[in-house]
Amino acid sequence: MISLPTFSRHLLRFPLMPLPVSSRSIGHSDRLKKPFGVPLVMMSAMMTFLVPNIWAQTVSIWVTTSDQSKLLQKQPTETFGTSSNSTKITLDENTKYQTIDGFGHCMTEGSAEVISGLSSRAQDSLLNALFNMSTGIGISVLRVALGACDLGNGVYSYDDVAGGDPTLAKFSLRGVDSTYLVPILKKVVAINPNIKILACPWSPPAWMKTNDSFIGGSLAAANYAAYASYFVKYIQTMMANGINIWAVTPQNEPENGGNNPSCTWTSAQETNFINNNLGPAFAAAGISTKIIAYDHNCDDTNFPTFVCNNSSFVDGSAFHLYAGDISAMSTVYNATHKNVYFTEQCTCSDDFPGELSNHVRNVMIGSLTNWSKTVIEWNLATDQNLGPHTNNGGCGVCRGGVTVNSATSFSFNTSYYIVAQFSKVIRPEAVRIATTATNNNLPNVAAVNPDGTRGLVVYNNTGSSTTFDVVRNSLSFPFTLANNAVASFSWAGPTATETRITPVSLASTIVQIRAAPFALSTRITVGLCRAANAIVTICDSRGSVVASLIHGVLAQGNHTVTWNGTDCRGRPVPAGVYFVKVEAEALTIAKPILRE
Repeated sequence: MISLPTFSRHLLRFPLMPLPVSSRSIGHSDRLKKPFGVPLVMMSAMMTFLVPNIWAQTVSIWVTTSDQSKLLQKQPTETFGTSSNSTKITLDENTKYQTIDGFGHCMTEGSAEVISGLSSRAQDSLLNALFNMSTGIGISVLRVALGACDLGNGVYSYDDVAGGDPTLAKFSLRGVDSTYLVPILKKVVAINPNIKILACPWSPPAWMKTNDSFIGGSLAAANYAAYASYFVKYIQTMMANGINIWAVTPQNEPENGGNNPSCTWTSAQETNFINNNLGPAFAAAGISTKIIAYDHNCDDTNFPTFVCNNSSFVDGSAFHLYAGDISAMSTVYNATHKNVYFTEQCTCSDDFPGELSNHVRNVMIGSLTNWSKTVIEWNLATDQNLGPHTNNGGCGVCRGGVTVNSATSFSFNTSYYIVAQFSKVIRPEAVRIATTATNNNLPNVAAVNPDGTRGLVVYNNTGSSTTFDVVRNSLSFPFTLANNAVASFSWAGPTATETRITPVSLASTIVQIRAAPFALSTRITVGLCRAANAIVTICDSRGSVVASLIHGVLAQGNHTVTWNGTDCRGRPVPAGVYFVKVEAEALTIAKPILRE
């Protein structure tokens, strides 16, 4: 039989549901018999059987601070119970939003090249640290360039033939991709077979364009069909190498003709290409790869809205945040009812606090709370000189998530920690759920993972260290987070034990009790999930009824009574531990209180 102290440890943390409050005055009445003839000690054993796993539910926590004293640092675990801070973040698992595909970086050809320069041992260590879902941070989405991008040693396509090659007879991944990108991607797929790879071209082959150049210009209308075949050949060739292309966009940044390489498109041109060439070519080849429109900044909602609303082939639209406001993603989502994805943002300085703040608040939490299914940071890896990159339009200030220092050394940078704080606790196919914060300077996002675990990420933008409660189902735990720091929380979902005490599984009223230590009198609040015939008594440690407080039908809600510390005959009871015992329908619950 379980001792009363053990019983007390469990029941002292029993939560009170937020229900409407009613009150009633209580008079003394005759002593009641022990309900059901069950001593309280025996009932403590019954109750401990029902609730201990709830109170023991632990929370794993990782923190990154702006001063870098903590970098994805594991913290002491917390335990759900009761806490009473005025600042709260409350989860609502009944309100659900989008399914999240995952988080990651862009594996540019430059990234693949510098990673390829690592020794076999260092390379395996890095790739597992990035892509292993158990031992690493669990990157689950990669963006790759379909051909050259501006973060590589030069520009190229897969069919660079003087005078053109309309039949694509010379198409090949030989060169940079076959030397660096494909071998690294094969190793990534071996580590995470479920990795989602998004391929985006910076430019078609120069001979397909109106200006016969990799910089600027647009795709010549006469070459639309050939370019659609170019996509098909790319996807098929990657599949032959064991690499599945999950999605494509027709063009990276279609409104930016200044990159080297680059290409411009209007919304009408992109829609025409998708509807009359790319979509039908995929269908004819039996390719299920998603087509995602736009892939540019949040300052233009008309382009993605037009393409999505005028093409049945389009799954959704993709966004960057070098201009505009992240709320544009919701604008387009609401206007199109199609998916939205965040696909690129650069960490372009060594200002760790500033980059951490901007990316966690606006890019990560901002896009997720505006319906994004992915959040992809820009370049995955560079060398010590922020290279390689192209000349005359390539990014010379873009920091990688990783710096490769030598053949045996690499180090993690700002965007690695930004992504890790989310990918560590929000897994692929998680469903975002609603949260409510009493302080708007604690931006946050939460999700339920496929395995039932819960993930929550919170950023502190209050200006000072802040303590808040994380609340779910009336259970909570407190946490103190430094200013300009991010914390990630993970815990298991409702246990079988917790499920047993829900109204559905018990088919009876759930009773909750709140009372505080007292000297002369104490206010006791009893909450019921629905109307029920209830008996509320005070019992001593032997299970004998000391006082009767309520005996009758109570409405759904909270009911507050006062016990003045006297027994049924009006005599003061000695100091010690007593129990508020509530019986409603088939359920009996007791909570200890201290008479000081």
